[in-house]
Amino acid sequence: MATRAISQEAFDDLVRENVEDLGMEPSEALEDALYTLKLQGVDLSGIITCVPGESSVKDNPVIACLDRLKELDDEFDEISSLLVKLNELCSGQESGNVAIATKHGAVELTCSICSKIKIDSRSNAIVVPCLKALAVLIHDIQSTEAFRNASGPRIVVDLIRDSGFDSDSLDAGFAVVAAAATGNEVVKEIFMELKVDELILKVLNRESKVTIRALYDAIRVLLTPDDNRVVASQVYGYARTFAKLGIAKALTEALQEGIGSDSLVSASIALKSIAVNDEICKSIAESGGIDTLLRCIDDSGSDSNKSTIVEKRGLDKLIKLAQRFSDDPLVIQEVMSIISIICLRSPDHAASAIEAGAGDLAIQAMKRFPAAAQMQRNACNMIRNIAVRNAENRKILLANGIEKLIRNAKANNEICRASATDALRDLGLDNYNS
Repeated sequence: MATRAISQEAFDDLVRENVEDLGMEPSEALEDALYTLKLQGVDLSGIITCVPGESSVKDNPVIACLDRLKELDDEFDEISSLLVKLNELCSGQESGNVAIATKHGAVELTCSICSKIKIDSRSNAIVVPCLKALAVLIHDIQSTEAFRNASGPRIVVDLIRDSGFDSDSLDAGFAVVAAAATGNEVVKEIFMELKVDELILKVLNRESKVTIRALYDAIRVLLTPDDNRVVASQVYGYARTFAKLGIAKALTEALQEGIGSDSLVSASIALKSIAVNDEICKSIAESGGIDTLLRCIDDSGSDSNKSTIVEKRGLDKLIKLAQRFSDDPLVIQEVMSIISIICLRSPDHAASAIEAGAGDLAIQAMKRFPAAAQMQRNACNMIRNIAVRNAENRKILLANGIEKLIRNAKANNEICRASATDALRDLGLDNYNS
């Protein structure tokens, strides 16, 4: 059932009636109005509560900011400052200011300001503050609807398209796309009709490779079925459109070229959002996606990340990945490399690796691909890290015949000799040099 709402004017009238008709003191009149409306289940978010005679709605800093913005036309410096202030006032959700702002038309006002921006040397300074404010103001279904009704999607897409690929403008613009599309299937559809997918691809393929984190968030949100009002979401079709257009490949290439650690997770999740069927997954794998993602995990190998991977059953998933691509030693060797890093100087992680099947993976792969030199080397390194500080793991591996496989790798692949020798030594064998 929809929550009942009340306008600021109706609330103020109720408080006034309590004073004038019922003879209540101003503070008592306010308390009674709040109590009565809460009992009736009325949503009071965004309502400014003022004691009559002591303060008014216009004294609220959010309202003062909005009122001043309404008065301005082309005073770009002041408009920019006010938008920054509005952003600051509304950034803390606990303050309730964002609800007050949207209740009093902030989304519509900001969209109107955005619509009047012509990208040139004078107005460019207000583009980013305007978009940043809009991204903060859009926080629930009511605000996304206000954004839609104010032609917000078209206005923002036009600003992104005309931004000249300025990284700050792009980041702020795609932050609005992500905020507005969250939980609103209709807004997602409008963005798709405005060819936001083509715009995303164009940004990914631009010469400058500055990371636009909000771009990845926008992809994720556009492809997430998160509108509970809709029985059948269209996002899976959008994902196929993204893949057909080449966005999955462009994301893979972006990951290959290197993405800052603060955006690595966002970019990976964006790629996962596109991979909705086997055909797309296969195309990502063929363009180097698996190897790239494994290297990303490899590169983020801090101790805390390693522990998180183990806690989230990441070792099980890595083993399953290797099993799925059991015919491809290139994938298997990367999985082994990651497991080796996870187990480095950690007996507990090594024990978890054995439980997940890392020992069996090494034995089966070393038997199946004796000529895959790099895979054999990675297997030796993984065995070394699994065994060196874990006596129980050494017993298990030796009992399953790992020694013979390591000696074969050492004899048949020159690049394996040092790694194989180290593995034999850390397995506790006296004749590791022979």
